[in-house]
Amino acid sequence: MIEGAALADILGFDIGGANTKAAFIRTHNLQVVELKTGMEYFPVWKRGKAELPALLKKFAEQLASHGSIDAIGVTMTAELSDAYQTKREGVNHILDCVAQCFPSTPIYVLNVEAEMIPVEEARKHYLTVASANWAATGWMVSRLISNCIVVDTGSTSTSIIPIVEGKIAAEGKTDLEKLANGELVYTGALRTNIAVIVGHVPLRGRMVRVSSELFAQSGDVHLLLGNISEEDYNVDTADGRGKSKAEAMARLARVVCADIEMLSQEEIMKMARYIYERQVDQIAEGLMQVYTRIQPRVKGKLPVAITGIGGRFLSGKAAERVGIKDIIDLSERLGANTAAMTPCVGVALMTAEKIEGKIQWKLL
Repeated sequence: MIEGAALADILGFDIGGANTKAAFIRTHNLQVVELKTGMEYFPVWKRGKAELPALLKKFAEQLASHGSIDAIGVTMTAELSDAYQTKREGVNHILDCVAQCFPSTPIYVLNVEAEMIPVEEARKHYLTVASANWAATGWMVSRLISNCIVVDTGSTSTSIIPIVEGKIAAEGKTDLEKLANGELVYTGALRTNIAVIVGHVPLRGRMVRVSSELFAQSGDVHLLLGNISEEDYNVDTADGRGKSKAEAMARLARVVCADIEMLSQEEIMKMARYIYERQVDQIAEGLMQVYTRIQPRVKGKLPVAITGIGGRFLSGKAAERVGIKDIIDLSERLGANTAAMTPCVGVALMTAEKIEGKIQWKLL
């Protein structure tokens, strides 16, 4: 970036194990004047970690085709993938890929304190940047709402992020800590194995045990119930087949070791409705754990802010289930596209502030 320049072009990456997302922002006189985002399903354990640089270059060409990039912000969850033996290996490989693609561009990495730090510091303190993307979401929301609990249900997991007096108030920093205290619930709108949601389903007047094989996933349930469209179902299916409702029914029937000739459509739909309710319960349990801890610290209302692909039909329903009526849909504050990609947009904005100073943004 040229000293004193009025324009700055920033790329933000959220490099996930299953989905990688990118955001391009252009600022002019400390205001965001352009925002573009992109997402690609990139299961790193299948496609191979050696292919990651090509994906990052593709995003840069698509989103920032008109010129050079002044700085790059990075957050990640792909280091958790079994493509890597350890988080140390994963973090370093991901940072190697970014540095390889953008050798002359300043790169900053998000840590769990919602700070953008240099690459070498990130390598040294690799556990503080591993799976830190929730901090970007929390940072963005903290600029909009002083006190709330963010419930971000993505394709794979749900992050529950408390905001108190305009600051992130998360108790856990690592995924392990967050799983223990309710701030991370490993259930999502698309990729969750049905056997992780339920151990039994109602069928023909009895509760029938389910197979633990990956026969169907949460995306099948939500497709059948109309919570998502075929286009929303942007990850691989359990059997590699298509995303029609008929194919989703066949997958769900296999969960009880049956098929579509053995079960009626209504029996399969009853299973789907039951699984949906139990998934809402999973998120509600984590939300209640966090809410009861944070509520005494807040004077007045403590609303829940929902976001992510499962925001309305999972996060919102979970908030209702625990009796919270004050629910803020972040897609109405940020725009649907931005709300679905808060980590990559967040790190782009945080990087812009790192190099320029406080940025004014309204992203609708």
